[in-house]
Amino acid sequence: MLEIKELWFKHKGQKEDILKNVSFTTEKRRLTVILGPNGSGKSTLFKCITGIWKPYKGSILADGKEINKLSHLERAKIFAVVPQEHEPAFPYSVFDIVLIGRAPYVGLFSSPNSKDYKKAEQALQILGIYHLRDKPYNKISGGEKQLVLLARALAQEAPFMLLDEPTSNLDFKNQIKVLSKIKKLAYEKGLTALVTLHDPNLASLFADKIILIKNGKIVAEGKPEKILNEKLIEKIYGVKVRIVQNNGFRLIFPILETSCINKPLEAQK
Repeated sequence: MLEIKELWFKHKGQKEDILKNVSFTTEKRRLTVILGPNGSGKSTLFKCITGIWKPYKGSILADGKEINKLSHLERAKIFAVVPQEHEPAFPYSVFDIVLIGRAPYVGLFSSPNSKDYKKAEQALQILGIYHLRDKPYNKISGGEKQLVLLARALAQEAPFMLLDEPTSNLDFKNQIKVLSKIKKLAYEKGLTALVTLHDPNLASLFADKIILIKNGKIVAEGKPEKILNEKLIEKIYGVKVRIVQNNGFRLIFPILETSCINKPLEAQK
C-alpha cells in the first residue's frame, strides 16, 4: 500500500502552498487515478512521491517505509516511473531502453547479466512489442514509445508503478491501448498503479479509484461511479456536462450552449 499523509509542499521562497494537506491511500492490483485540470498539482504530487521534491510537512509511506528516508537506489527498487515524455540523449534501441529498467540491480562497475537480459525480453513480450526490439527508440511512434516505457517499468520489477499523464500525447486508439495495458499489468502482476490524468472520461473508464484534486487540495476520492457527478465535474473544470449511461459505462459530454459544432452547413448560415 502507498500512503500519503497530510502532505504540504511549496517551493523555497514561495508564500503559497502548491499541495495542501493531501492524504490518500492506494491498493495493490488496483489502478488509482489522480484526476484534475492542468495546474491542479498532479505533477507536483508525483515529484514528491518519487522523492524528486521534498514536502515540508507530512509523510509518504510505501509498504510502511518512509520514502524520504530511503536512498535513491532503494527508491528505484520500489518505484517504477513512466514520464509524460522521454527523449534520450543517445540513439538507443528499444531493447536498450527496456534494459535500463534493470539498472537498480546492476553494480556500479558491472554490466547487465543474463538474468537482466531475460527480464527485459520478457517485458517486451508481455507488452506485445518484441518485434520492436532492435528498432531505434527515437524512430517509433508515440504510442509505441509509451509501451516501451511500460516495458522498462515492468523490467524494473518495482511493486509501485507511477505514470504521469501517460496518454497526454497519444491518439484515441493508443490512449485506450496504454491504459488497458496498465490496468492489466496492475492486476496480473500484483502492482500498485498510480496514474495522473486530466480527462474525466478516461478516468471513469479505467480507474478503480479516483483522487480528484484542484488547486492542490483533494476535493473528492472514491470509485468513479460514486464521486463523478455533473455538479462536481463543473466545479472542477468549469464546464457544464451531462453524464449518460451506455451499456454499463458512464460517458461524460460537455453541454455546448452556443455552438454550431456538428450542425449542417445550411443551419450555420
